[in-house]
Amino acid sequence: MDPRDVIKRPIITEASTAGMELNKYVFEVDKRANKVEIRQAVEKIFGVKVLKVNTMRTPGKKKRVGRFVGMTSEKKKAIVTLTADSKPIEFFTQG
Repeated sequence: MDPRDVIKRPIITEASTAGMELNKYVFEVDKRANKVEIRQAVEKIFGVKVLKVNTMRTPGKKKRVGRFVGMTSEKKKAIVTLTADSKPIEFFTQG
């Protein structure tokens, strides 16, 4: 699997921004990806050293629009902790 297929996007929230000070970054990942694949993808894309990876799945929720009922999609997110000597990941760069 290509590393860019494993890592879909970074999740930028108030809590994840606070975690960046502790070298913890949150990504939405492919539902089928395991921790080893996520570690290899982050190291290859960003050129950093990963200490550990924690994953969690969030089930889809029931949503209603008028009389129509549907489901949101199921997601998987990974909290990636970098080593102390690793450089930080820059999401907000001027380019």
